[in-house]
Amino acid sequence: MSRIGRKPVTVPAGVKVQVNASTRVIDVQGPKGKLSFTHRPEVKVAYSDADKAIVCDMDPAIVELGSNKAFWGTTRSVLNGMIEGVTKGYEKKLEIVGVGWSARVAGKKIALTLGYANTIELMIPAGVNVNVNGALLELSGPDKQAVGAFASQIRSQRKPEPYNGKGVKYIDEVIQRKQGKAFGS
Repeated sequence: MSRIGRKPVTVPAGVKVQVNASTRVIDVQGPKGKLSFTHRPEVKVAYSDADKAIVCDMDPAIVELGSNKAFWGTTRSVLNGMIEGVTKGYEKKLEIVGVGWSARVAGKKIALTLGYANTIELMIPAGVNVNVNGALLELSGPDKQAVGAFASQIRSQRKPEPYNGKGVKYIDEVIQRKQGKAFGS
C-alpha cells in the first residue's frame, strides 16, 4: 500500500471538482483559477461530494508491479497540489543582484537586462503572474509546476556566481562565497 496514496484529499468549500473516469481527466476550479490533470491508467480516482474528498485507489494485485506504487502516491500528491493551488496559489520570489541589472514586464513578455549586450526576452506562461519591484521579481499562479519552471528558467539566464554574488537567485537562496585569488605573499 502507498502511504501517501491512500490518504484522501479534502476539498475545501468553494472548490469544484469534476472527475471523468473514461478520459481520466480531473478538473479542479477554485477562486485562484482552473487546473486540469490526466492521471495514469493504473490509478482509479473518485470524488465523493458527500465527504468533500478525492480518493485515489489501486487494484491490490498490481500495486507491487513496477512503479505502480509511485504512480499512486504521485497522483494523490499532484491532486493535493492542485487543490492548494486553486485556493491559496503558489509564489516564487527572485532577486536580481548586479549593478545596472533589471527586469521589466512588457506585455506578455519579461525583459531581463543581465549584463549581456542584448536584452533577454522570455514569454510569460499562461496562468503565471509576474510583478517587478526594483530588483525583486514575484511570480505567482495556481499551477505549482508552471510557477516553479518559469522561475527556474529566469534563474538559468544568469545563475549566481560565487565570487561577487552577482546573478539571479531565489530570495531564500544562500550563495556560498569563494575567496578568489590572492596576489603577492
